[in-house]
Amino acid sequence: MSLGGSDRLRLKIRLTSGGLLAIGGLVSSILLSTAVLVGVATRHLPKRDR
Repeated sequence: MSLGGSDRLRLKIRLTSGGLLAIGGLVSSILLSTAVLVGVATRHLPKRDR
């Protein structure tokens, strides 16, 4: 990754298969938890008669 302009920043990343697997696990857990939150927030609760 390289950012241009007057100041330069270079970044090299070495990614192993274990690291790639860990990133995939984190992304999938974030997506699953978001789906659960959206499901809870948009469910219709039964109306109570008092």
